[in-house]
Amino acid sequence: MSGGVDSAVAAARAVEAGHEVVGVHLALSRMPGTLRTGSRGCCTIEDSTDAWKACEKLGIPYYVWDFSERFKEDVVDDFIAEYAAGRTPNPCMRCNERIKFAALLEKALALGFDAVCTGHYARVDQDADGNYELHRANDWAKDQSYVLGVLTHEQLKHSMFPLADAQTKAEVRAEAERRGLSVAKKPDSHDICFISDGDTRGWLAEKIEMTPGEIVDQSGAKVGTHEGANAFTVGQRRGLKLGTPAADGKPRFVLEIRPKENTVVVGPEQLLAMDEIRGIKVSWAGEPIAEVHSGAEFDCMAQVRAHGDPVPARAHMITDDEGAPLLVVNLIDPLRGVAPGQTVVLYQGTRVLGQATIDAARSLASVD
Repeated sequence: MSGGVDSAVAAARAVEAGHEVVGVHLALSRMPGTLRTGSRGCCTIEDSTDAWKACEKLGIPYYVWDFSERFKEDVVDDFIAEYAAGRTPNPCMRCNERIKFAALLEKALALGFDAVCTGHYARVDQDADGNYELHRANDWAKDQSYVLGVLTHEQLKHSMFPLADAQTKAEVRAEAERRGLSVAKKPDSHDICFISDGDTRGWLAEKIEMTPGEIVDQSGAKVGTHEGANAFTVGQRRGLKLGTPAADGKPRFVLEIRPKENTVVVGPEQLLAMDEIRGIKVSWAGEPIAEVHSGAEFDCMAQVRAHGDPVPARAHMITDDEGAPLLVVNLIDPLRGVAPGQTVVLYQGTRVLGQATIDAARSLASVD
């Protein structure tokens, strides 16, 4: 029970379906703000109160479970470490992987519960053999299967998403209104939940030591300086303050961040279009398809952002020099601005096949 409309309606639907439901609000911050700012932030006193009011309206028990230390270690500290290493992490993926469907689910099962039910827009189905599969929700505009792509077959067995059949978010809000839930018109939260003002760069500047260094072009020639490579992201155009203009006079973009060298590499926009992605920390949402075991190529759709457009691709598994599994995704339609640390999620139709953390990406584009 996050304190939002989605989890409140999900709980209401679970109760109506005849399940014995207990509402749990996760305390993820030791210093929660007293009020959220519009749609920014979470884990506030307001959110906790809204969750309690929803449970009271539904007539179900309400508890607050403190996972703040685990959240700090597994999500916040990981986020800082990834940026310090020049990567672009997705904290929502880490939270689902390590908090909601690991720490929370483990505690729930230990206490005798059967499943964790959330307000995510996604669907769990079973195939003809009874294997669990993760699928997109009906409302593709609100579909959240991307950030659930880290869930395993065992976790899917104990997951419930009652909003899978919702046609629109407006439908969910209208249902909350009919049920008398006070959160019916509460704004959706967005951005990174633990950075309530939305200023990721400013927040990171207080956590990571910034060291001045060089900005170079793809040939290695110095074209400017920076105050800290960790403050840049792949695809960035503004704020580069380059001292040497490009020969063709066109804008340049961040192509790569090299934290060990404290160097930012810039170049023309066409080099942002990536044709191949290689991913580590591979996991499969349910039983892997046969090609995963055989190493054969398979057709799929690849998505690298929560609300990004999936593009056609062909993928296969290999092993790296140390024998670790590596996912290779060849993109039929190149994707722009892919950065190490992001997550690539693979689909076949509506089904989520699995995911990997992007370790490297390359462009086949040439510069005239």
